[in-house]
Amino acid sequence: MKKSGLLLGCLGLFLVGLVIFAMFGVGTYNNLVKLDEGVKSQWAQVENQYQRRFDLIPNLVRTVQGAANFEKGTLEAVVEARSRVGQVGMSAGGPPGTAPDPTANPQAFQQFEQAQAGLTSALSRLLVVVERYPELKANSNFLQLQSELEGTENRISVERRRYNEVAEQFNATVRRFPASLIAGILGFKPKEYFKGSAGSEKPPEVNFDFGTKS
Repeated sequence: MKKSGLLLGCLGLFLVGLVIFAMFGVGTYNNLVKLDEGVKSQWAQVENQYQRRFDLIPNLVRTVQGAANFEKGTLEAVVEARSRVGQVGMSAGGPPGTAPDPTANPQAFQQFEQAQAGLTSALSRLLVVVERYPELKANSNFLQLQSELEGTENRISVERRRYNEVAEQFNATVRRFPASLIAGILGFKPKEYFKGSAGSEKPPEVNFDFGTKS
């Protein structure tokens, strides 16, 4: 009787522990799902702003081509950089949501960021060259592009920062014990961050003020 009672007591404790662990596991899983969806949602906002810039470039190139003797190499660099972005893509292949999420894939994330940085650099060089062509300031389409590009660069900067914030929340949960056990079992991986180069926390200045200098 004593042995039987002891076994029943141990079994009862085991079942209670199992129930507690199951409840903890379910709660942790639900929280990880919520945080993961938050990262995905914010990543989509980052993609949307990059897509907006991507879509503005053809009109920008066509407008700048209208200036007499505009530097061909500068335009070609922008077109090629845009093509690389299209190849790596929004979610590594096209418009938002058309390919696997790269946020937990270091290689895919790096390729995405490098392609976007290349396009940013090419656009910056283009805008420096544009300053040699003051006749463009009279082009209403060009002035509209100025406003749209400036706004888009600002939004890109904001959405990248917000993405890093939600990714940090997710990563802290994934790495914190004992939630890390559940995350490992269920395949939740840490998210990548936008790191950027020095000064990249400020959006590129889009300035088409071609007023005469004294």
